[in-house]
Amino acid sequence: MNKNKFAKTPPMGWNSWDCYGAAVNEEQLLGNAEYMAKYLKDYGWQYVVCDIQWYEPNAKDNNYNNFTELCMDEYSRLIPAENRFPSSANGKGFKPIADKIHAMGLKFGIHIMRGIPRQAVHRNTPILGSDKTARQVVHHFSVCPWNTDMYGMYTCEGAQAYYDSIFKMYAEWEIDFVKVDDICVTEFRKWDNPYSAREEVEMIRKAIDKTGRDIVLSLSPGPAELSVADHLCEYANMWRLTGDFWDWWDKLYEMFDKCEKWAPYVSEGCWPDCDMLPLGNISRNGTCHGPQDRYTQFTKDEQITLMTLWSIFRSPLMFGGEMRNNDEWTLSLMTNEEIINVNQNSHGGKQVYRDENTVIWTATSSDNKQLVAVFNVSDKENEITVNLGDFDLAGEYTLRDLWKKENVAEIKETFTCTVASHGAKIYKLI
Repeated sequence: MNKNKFAKTPPMGWNSWDCYGAAVNEEQLLGNAEYMAKYLKDYGWQYVVCDIQWYEPNAKDNNYNNFTELCMDEYSRLIPAENRFPSSANGKGFKPIADKIHAMGLKFGIHIMRGIPRQAVHRNTPILGSDKTARQVVHHFSVCPWNTDMYGMYTCEGAQAYYDSIFKMYAEWEIDFVKVDDICVTEFRKWDNPYSAREEVEMIRKAIDKTGRDIVLSLSPGPAELSVADHLCEYANMWRLTGDFWDWWDKLYEMFDKCEKWAPYVSEGCWPDCDMLPLGNISRNGTCHGPQDRYTQFTKDEQITLMTLWSIFRSPLMFGGEMRNNDEWTLSLMTNEEIINVNQNSHGGKQVYRDENTVIWTATSSDNKQLVAVFNVSDKENEITVNLGDFDLAGEYTLRDLWKKENVAEIKETFTCTVASHGAKIYKLI
């Protein structure tokens, strides 16, 4: 296994969930891909990810249609709904869309649910490469509490064959990224906690490796448990630290705790994931945690805090809004090359100070300079003084404001900055 080659830096891209929920279609995928290729590719954005329910013909919004009919082939494998993805007709699957996205110089990803379709189990359909059927591999206690599409599976030859078969198909479609949902790995499998999916993660990893294709494995356990960090580092490329992250300050504030705890596990090919960036025009097909078809409820200062924390922590950056409707401000958040460089190329990010009003993080830049991020988590503007001695630094420095992309002061021993409520500053000491 050499999974680290698949994601040497935190993946950057777009995911359809925040704006289109379960109902994204081919035009929307390709339209956002075209925008990315035109405006964002040069800054490192590259993944276009189709989220949940792409195999459901009747999906309309953020809600799920319980026990609805799904599109499935003769080997129990879910395939794209042709009414939403017309290029998939005649058994072509996602290959035509992947081809178009690759021609733009980008990469294509999909979302799947852990396990095997309940529809396959009820019909007792065959599994490619195995004499077992869907009903013989199912773990009937292992069900998702919020989506009715799938059953989990036992660890057995037939279950591995099923995962091998779907990833073989994804490789034939030339998929580059797979986000696997409902996959909470716990420290121990217990009867009172039947949703542990440790073995299924391992089967998925084996299936990816068998394809020989560089497929990034993103897990969406919501949230990951710190007790199994080593297992996640061994088998996955990125994994969610939280449930669905939406545009509320309270949710953003909670991420400071999660980032502090998970910072030691950030490394090449292993990216603890703060979840998507609910920025720009989101919730176009629903009312998730706010009005329908809205622009983010985060203030501009909160958006700066979000991008600063995700970057110095080195979370994957997966934009959630309809990019074709980006305003100048939103685009500027995504195209600040100095902030992106922190996300992609810094190291050693960690929290070094916190009180009820202030959080300070440091990291080392790609050119071995000290980075200092100052967050004001209070409800009023504050002047915050930073003592360089707290970072074992001495001497004189030029303070470069990375959001402004300009040098702002000559400093020695300390510096003071004015930070807006719920806002952030990030500096390089040069």
